[in-house]
Amino acid sequence: MPGGHATRPEADRPRLVVATRSEHKLRELGELLHLERGVLLSLDDLGVPGESVEDGPTFEANARIKARFAVEATGLPSLADDSGIEVDALGGGPGVRTRRYAGPSATDASNNAKLLAALDGLPPDRRGARYVCVLALALPEPWGPSEPWGPARSSRTRGPIGRPRLILRRGTCRGRIASSPRGDGGFGYDPIFEPASEPPGGRTLGLYSREEKHAISHRARAARRMAPVLRDLGF
Repeated sequence: MPGGHATRPEADRPRLVVATRSEHKLRELGELLHLERGVLLSLDDLGVPGESVEDGPTFEANARIKARFAVEATGLPSLADDSGIEVDALGGGPGVRTRRYAGPSATDASNNAKLLAALDGLPPDRRGARYVCVLALALPEPWGPSEPWGPARSSRTRGPIGRPRLILRRGTCRGRIASSPRGDGGFGYDPIFEPASEPPGGRTLGLYSREEKHAISHRARAARRMAPVLRDLGF
């Protein structure tokens, strides 16, 4: 399981819920956060049914929605991520519609194709963009490092908790949209995103190694800002 030291029994480690059902995201956050004591658990690990309704107008709003959903469902400290891409020539779009840019059933390929079509003919200096990640940590109230790390609450035992305390951290990665896809690494818009450190026509994130991407990505930068908060809280 991601996070913490392998020599410490998992049952004795503080548990942090990640508001996701994606094993990829759970593993990536574990690699980025480098928790000293805590263990990361997904919604599926805890048998949490249902989904949050991500209808906020900003990444911050949607990260809060997901973190609140997880903490209210489990009673455990919960971490949520909302991320996407903002393109200067589109007035900051797709923004919170990043995953659905090409429609409700969009794929990475269809999203990339639509974005390339929208920027067709624009020179590199008008193709500026940034990846954005917001991490929201929700702490149940009352809560403290000495609180028990009990199992997820069942529907029979679940009761109201106080309004959770929320801590947000943001990370960004500046760059530009390439003229065509290059590389098949990563996911999302990585094959058409050139980091700012690359010249026009240089490598996209789709050509970066995992280690190279972890050094500069929006999620890595948000995680580096959240990690000290988690350490101070005993994770």
